[in-house]
Amino acid sequence: MREISANALKIEGQPMFKVLDRARRLEAEGRSIIHLEIGDPDFSTPDNIVAAAKRALDAGEHHYTSSWGIPEFRQEIRKVTQHSRGFLPDENQVLVVPGANIGIFYAIFCLANAGQEVLVPDPGFPTYLSSIKMCGATAVPYPLHDKNQFRIRAADIEPLITPRTRLLILNSPQNPTGAITERWALEEIYELAVKHDLYIYSDEIYARMVYGDSDFFSIASLDQCRERVILSNGFSKAFAMTGWRLGVLVAPDVVAERMMMLLQTTSSCVSPFLQRAGLEAITGDQSQVRVMMDEYRARRDLLVEGLRAIPGLQCHMPGGAFYAFPDIRAFGMTSEAFAEYMLDEAGVALLPGSNFGDQGEGFVRICYASSRENISEALRRIAAACAKLTITAGT
Repeated sequence: MREISANALKIEGQPMFKVLDRARRLEAEGRSIIHLEIGDPDFSTPDNIVAAAKRALDAGEHHYTSSWGIPEFRQEIRKVTQHSRGFLPDENQVLVVPGANIGIFYAIFCLANAGQEVLVPDPGFPTYLSSIKMCGATAVPYPLHDKNQFRIRAADIEPLITPRTRLLILNSPQNPTGAITERWALEEIYELAVKHDLYIYSDEIYARMVYGDSDFFSIASLDQCRERVILSNGFSKAFAMTGWRLGVLVAPDVVAERMMMLLQTTSSCVSPFLQRAGLEAITGDQSQVRVMMDEYRARRDLLVEGLRAIPGLQCHMPGGAFYAFPDIRAFGMTSEAFAEYMLDEAGVALLPGSNFGDQGEGFVRICYASSRENISEALRRIAAACAKLTITAGT
């Protein structure tokens, strides 16, 4: 039998789907499972966004369009960037992509040669590691510490920089912790990138999911994406559009042009009717989006307060996204063992923090993209299951 390529063997995928598959098998056996593992909004895409896509289809927008994206959409992205981040990018800096996730691969492929190094947050989104490996580059994790509430610090990054370092990946608000890194810290990190001549990939997919008790700042504002910052955003989370696969990159023009050529080679373009939906998302009625954000905040407060009331658990209040990252070290279990125990004993599916890197060990990620009723029941089940465990030590 012929072997597959070495490149194919580098593909690692996302470990969280292992938990999802096991949870679904238990459901098929008749178990009641509360799903708090996958970051997929439980809301439907707002009606006005769906209607815009339908209108585009009815109008015959079924064919190829520019690999850059349709002009009207890109113009509005420029305006939204100016409103939210204080600068107006040039048109040739804006690229519409088939989901923010693939933008990670585009940037690494276009910026990091084989053998060069990419700095990634730990804990952090697993796609960073898989994409780096697929491109033949080397991932160098930088730690996000519990003592800093998992906010990024230049002091944790600089010792890891070598002459081979090419790219620094940032994520704020952050997956899996919900942490939002402060402006002053991002300014220090930008100065570090200038000092060592690094590119920065700023993953801001959760930028609209900030709950008012933390301030969001985009590092892209510091160079207007003209020299070293690539700004990544998308529609999946804040607009409940995970299945639509629609994202946006703003980058230095030469980088944007290369990423456009890669998109053209692999995908030709993003479907025009999807882009019409995205256009409506950022220019149309925001009432349903506001309802979602208010509900997420209520769920966050319910979940974190409930976790803090359970003996043995500790949890920071996340400033954004829709994840909590409780500390389970007092039970003396690995995060994977704890997640398996909660699934088997409590019927609650959550993710081990080790899925997100070595610094995630001793924590679990809980996604609150589920109803308050489900969260309340999950807390009851988690509390009952924790009561059967022995608290071994303080942390």
